[in-house]
Amino acid sequence: MSAASLVTTVIKSSPHLALMTLSLLWMYWTLNSRVNKTRKAFEKQLVTQGMSREDAMHLSACFEELKTNITQTLKQRAISSLRQP
Repeated sequence: MSAASLVTTVIKSSPHLALMTLSLLWMYWTLNSRVNKTRKAFEKQLVTQGMSREDAMHLSACFEELKTNITQTLKQRAISSLRQP
């Protein structure tokens, strides 16, 4: 592969890589904001039903753990797909 064709390939793929990167960042930001919103709503509902705030926060921590597991899985799959030829 010549240097010119390599440069052409990189230039042609740059907009697609940039769009994919922006999409992944948007997805990550959206996931974080929705998890936070869900946690707050869940805690509020538990507190209005008579549970203490500390217990409600403890129970809502499962949403954060789930988000962490999802992001770790996606990161591991992305890294493993880059390593395979």
